[in-house]
Amino acid sequence: DMFVAGTDTSSSTVEWGLTEILRKPEVHKKIMAELDQVVGTDRKVEETDIPKLTYLQAAVKETFRLHPGVPLLIPRRTNEDCEVAGYHVPKHAIVFVNVWGMARNPDIWRNPLEFSPERFLDNELDVKGQDFELLPFGTGRRSCVGMPLGHRMVHFSLASLLHSFVWDFPPEILADMTEKVGITLQKAKPLVGIPKPRLPEHLYGGGSL
Repeated sequence: DMFVAGTDTSSSTVEWGLTEILRKPEVHKKIMAELDQVVGTDRKVEETDIPKLTYLQAAVKETFRLHPGVPLLIPRRTNEDCEVAGYHVPKHAIVFVNVWGMARNPDIWRNPLEFSPERFLDNELDVKGQDFELLPFGTGRRSCVGMPLGHRMVHFSLASLLHSFVWDFPPEILADMTEKVGITLQKAKPLVGIPKPRLPEHLYGGGSL
């Protein structure tokens, strides 16, 4: 169950991230320039490259913000009566945290519906549960146990897909941002495109492409 949950949420986050990046040519151009500067075109992306890819990391944070893998965090139960923002919450109430709604709250984020990695370049906001305006993995003792795996998978997958291929998508595929909401947050219509190699042939494991 842990691996299924981890791969499902991570793959949908990668799909959303790739869609958002390719919809914004200026964002895509900056990521590609950074990848070519840090990695070059004579080898593949390695995990040790990720900390040096500052703009890519910001794009991943922005993807986690706008498209959290799980729109509602796992439920909590209150141990006692309490007041939250003027609302009475009774003892033993079941409480859900709507991280999807938080990401779209203009009181928290400027231009919340805009995909803008730049919002994360000049601050220390992180997705690991220390900043309550950004909680894609939850926080505290009951935060997502797969966070380290998912965090690394999304960064490495997006970096590899963008660095290794030129992508061709029909405009209508990139334009459709309809969400399919369930336990996880997925695209209603899958992102289907044609990858074209942009690196030397031998880096793809041999054979013609």
